[in-house]
Amino acid sequence: MIRHGVLCRQRGVALIIVLLAMALVVMLAAGMTRHQSVRVYKASHYLTQNQGYSIALGAEAFAKQVLVRDFEEDKEDNLYVDSPDEFWAKYSALLPLDDGVVEIQVDDLGGRINLNDLIDSSGAVDEVTKDRVRRLFIALGITGLNVDTLIDWIDSDDQTISAYGAEDGQYLIQDPPYRAANQPFQSVSELRLLQGITEEEYQALEPHVAALPVSGVGINVNMATAPVLQSLHDEISPSQAEAVILKRTEEPFENIQDFLALPEFAGLGLKANGLGLQTRFFEVASRITYDNRAVNLVSTVYRSPEGVLSTLSRDTGQKNRITKERYGVSEG
Repeated sequence: MIRHGVLCRQRGVALIIVLLAMALVVMLAAGMTRHQSVRVYKASHYLTQNQGYSIALGAEAFAKQVLVRDFEEDKEDNLYVDSPDEFWAKYSALLPLDDGVVEIQVDDLGGRINLNDLIDSSGAVDEVTKDRVRRLFIALGITGLNVDTLIDWIDSDDQTISAYGAEDGQYLIQDPPYRAANQPFQSVSELRLLQGITEEEYQALEPHVAALPVSGVGINVNMATAPVLQSLHDEISPSQAEAVILKRTEEPFENIQDFLALPEFAGLGLKANGLGLQTRFFEVASRITYDNRAVNLVSTVYRSPEGVLSTLSRDTGQKNRITKERYGVSEG
């Protein structure tokens, strides 16, 4: 009887051990299944994102071809002018996918003031651009930021240009601390780092300025916004700038002298310095909606005087850039 009781207890212990082992196996299997599911999801997401990015590169190539065609048409007409009435400037393109859609928009950068024009190739301050930026601030009601602060941000020395400038000393006391760039603007978003500017002022300024990698390209007056037109002279009023925009909407300027001869500029002595009719730099914004996911890409594109297109930079962090009226493009 004693031996029988011992055997029963041993069998009971063995059964418990087997049950515990089975429970452990089930727990491990469940954990492995969850882990595998997460890995499958991540792999699927990664592949979809890669596919979306590849499609976005195709959208960028499509936009380049549109700009090449635009240049070839100008060449045929022997009239190299970029204006708001052109197809690429008026519309965004809508292309179908089997499981989604592609949206593409080309934005002009030629009608903006290039912040890097504030310093010329010799390292000296460009007074024409400085005056234009100052007037732009007035036109936009920007009071917290001074043009000297922009100059100190991009000039190569560590000395403030005036009492209104700002160098390392002003930025190192920030939390977190940082230094002045002391090099050309790489992105307009750097304005957010400048002393004195508010987010509201940044949002007001951003559509009217650019951070182009070269200086001296000039402003395309056919594309310039009203505040940029006001920046050309102290005595150009908002109503005069709007009147100029209305005239170029009816008929774009084909000669810079026709622009300077407008009655709105009579008696101002406005010069052609830094003004033109062509755009060299563009932003191509694309949004790929694919497999219930969205991929955004904004590319900075340069078109050479010979019409050759090259991509200078790509950014996947910008959203909500497609704002123009959609124009459907068939797959054929």
